[in-house]
Amino acid sequence: MMIGMTLYTEILARLGKAICAGRYPPGQAIPPEPVLCAQYNVSRVVVREAIKGLVSKGMLETRRRTGTVVLDPARWSLLDPQIVTWRAEATGIDLTLANDIMELRRIVEPAAARLAAERASAAERGELRAAFDAMASAVAGTGDYVVADLAFHEVIIRACANPFVTQLQGVIFTVLRIGFERLAEIPGGPARSLPLHGAICEAIVAGEGLKAERLVLDLLARSEIDMRERLRVHSNVFLVPDHSGPPSADAERTAYAARADLEPDQKLNVQSLEERHDKVLPP
Repeated sequence: MMIGMTLYTEILARLGKAICAGRYPPGQAIPPEPVLCAQYNVSRVVVREAIKGLVSKGMLETRRRTGTVVLDPARWSLLDPQIVTWRAEATGIDLTLANDIMELRRIVEPAAARLAAERASAAERGELRAAFDAMASAVAGTGDYVVADLAFHEVIIRACANPFVTQLQGVIFTVLRIGFERLAEIPGGPARSLPLHGAICEAIVAGEGLKAERLVLDLLARSEIDMRERLRVHSNVFLVPDHSGPPSADAERTAYAARADLEPDQKLNVQSLEERHDKVLPP
């Protein structure tokens, strides 16, 4: 029997978000089909297909006697863009999800920028410039900054021309969208990050891979500071727990620069991070 995809997608998302929100914790069985049909006011066929969809994503497992049980999040298809979206919509950007987003960005984006500088086609370099111009226009009051920012980073991921990275483009795009939507809410955030985006654009267009990589690390440090600030304002939590009180911006930059997994020439000049942002491009 065919079912309407819109209705199926709606119930899949509602049940998925309920699981992500903890309404049905790991190890617990979800309500039986008749109960879910009444709860969502849909047919058994729709509920059954939605459950199959969540089983395929590793969120549920059908067992004899115990019914359909929620699995531990470690078994979920965490790279599935729908699951990433459901987590964000169900719980907001919490401490764990914010850390996950920033870690994924630090793993992928600096190297992607370096490769893009080496491999981008002339057309892709033009697309990158166009995306940056759209970001600048949005900061000036014309256009959607988040859409332009996403387009900018999408070009970089695509231009790195690594098939494994481009296979991750769906989840990376979703992660970036979630993060950018939150960061764009910070007063002055887009304007502060614009010069670094411009410098990254120029480095990639000029084929300067190592410079592009270091500039992306600077951009991520700025984003991490802004994300901490947003979390502090909205929920009084930080990406890095601190029991002695809110960390200063200097302390945050120092902690980031001291990360052991950064090479010496990649470490931030924490004494002049703000000055570097100002000097990357002329006002």
